[in-house]
Amino acid sequence: MRELDGIDPELHEAYRICRELNAQHGKTYFLATRLLPTDKRAGVHALYGFARMVDDIVDLEGTDIAVGSDELNARRIVELDVIESRVRDALAGKPLSDSVSDQVLSALCDTVARYDIPHDYFFAFMYSMRMDIPGSPMFVSRYRTMEQLREYMYGSAAVIGLQMLPILGTVVERSEAEPPAAALGEAFQLTNFIRDMGEDLDRDRIYLPTDELAAFGVDEELLRWCRTTGNVDARVTRALAHLIAVTRSIYRTSDAGIEMLDPRVRPSMRTASILYGRILAEVESQGYRVLSQRATVPQWTRARVALPQFAVTGWKRATVR
Repeated sequence: MRELDGIDPELHEAYRICRELNAQHGKTYFLATRLLPTDKRAGVHALYGFARMVDDIVDLEGTDIAVGSDELNARRIVELDVIESRVRDALAGKPLSDSVSDQVLSALCDTVARYDIPHDYFFAFMYSMRMDIPGSPMFVSRYRTMEQLREYMYGSAAVIGLQMLPILGTVVERSEAEPPAAALGEAFQLTNFIRDMGEDLDRDRIYLPTDELAAFGVDEELLRWCRTTGNVDARVTRALAHLIAVTRSIYRTSDAGIEMLDPRVRPSMRTASILYGRILAEVESQGYRVLSQRATVPQWTRARVALPQFAVTGWKRATVR
């Protein structure tokens, strides 16, 4: 596999596991990764593999423990504690086992070392994941203001963009590219919150700021009524239209950052940005029915967006050395 050229053969299996996690779970992300130069892909797969592993702990599906139970939440906290301890040990150079989770950490640590990625980003990510677990001292199920939500999104989304920057490479000082990279992660996260509003409500989560919703006359009772009945209320529609506009403004902020990247990686990041932005268009075209159905970007749309970028990628690789 050309993606693994230049990587210690002993780590090939670790990177292969991360790539498989990306292929299975990160549809848009994996498609965008395929647009990257081959030498950039393995590191991105490692970052995704780690994020997916932690996210799976927070979700902890497929167990025989009742969803939402204190026992399940306690198990989540313990498993996250274990992973965080393993990450600290691994980054400090302590040996790892052959388990799948340690293989993911092996790929992560190799990527962190090769690209000099700050360790704090990974602990900020895990801190935000703790904010999603009931029973954790950090747990938050409602965010009153956008400022409060941004504190969560720094660890859950912004740092993902910041982790990527050293791998992608920039044509400006990295510090100049960091704000738009963080903004892109934030825009992706807000898009998810809008799309998944109904599913999150079932989990007793409201990520979208309650003050922003209240400005349009939307409260939790109304949201639950819409979820239960499948009806769409004009107040919810107006609130979502406002939040979509806010999210699009963040995408626009991030657009300038794409031009700050290595020219070879721009098609990949542009594709990811466009495809995620299309989710918002799907929400609009479905009449803002996020509380009764999930907006998805059709396969043909994904292909229509990605194929021209594949052509651009080929040209960039041929002309940029």
